[in-house]
Amino acid sequence: MTDSAARPLRIILLGPPASGKGTQGRRLARDLGLGYLSTGALLRENVKNSTRLGQQAKPILDRGEYLPDNLMCPILADWLADQTGGWVLDGFPRSLPQALFLDEWLLGNNLKLDAAVSLDVPVSGLLARILERVECPACRWTGQNQQLLPGDLCPVCNSPAGPRADDSEKNFRRRHAEFISLTHPVIDHYRHLDKLRACDATAPQDEVSARIFSFFSRPV
Repeated sequence: MTDSAARPLRIILLGPPASGKGTQGRRLARDLGLGYLSTGALLRENVKNSTRLGQQAKPILDRGEYLPDNLMCPILADWLADQTGGWVLDGFPRSLPQALFLDEWLLGNNLKLDAAVSLDVPVSGLLARILERVECPACRWTGQNQQLLPGDLCPVCNSPAGPRADDSEKNFRRRHAEFISLTHPVIDHYRHLDKLRACDATAPQDEVSARIFSFFSRPV
């Protein structure tokens, strides 16, 4: 892997629900000057605005399930086509067919993936995070309940923030089961390609950020 200043980096963040992909993805993109895509935030925005995609996605998301590959791959392709530099993907690929789609897209555009970072957190820790997780609908900041300002305001933009509608224990366990069955093969795929970088994400956010950033601030 090359030094982060040498060329635009292309990075995937993998991990189960509440592993910190959104927080770490935004930090990594900010610190390295990269584009950032959260497919979850994009889908929730479409649901909120009742777009055609949102109407298709809502019943699937309400069940705590991932969107099928035939919906997700075109969304990703459209977003990638608009990027002129490097990027961080949070929430894609979530299945092996999506990973193979991305492989083909990169090959067809003479580009390479730098790394897939896997955020590792035990199930008990994930569930505790889910039950405390809050999100700002205005700026899409995600964090824990104790991070809110007085009056349940977002610490970034001061807008009202609160729990996500899909953050229930039932939905979490369904999403986690789908992560095991669908995304573990993706992790194995990138391990076989020697692109996987595993990160213990149980530490405080700043420590996890430093660990991830170290993968790209020096040759590996």
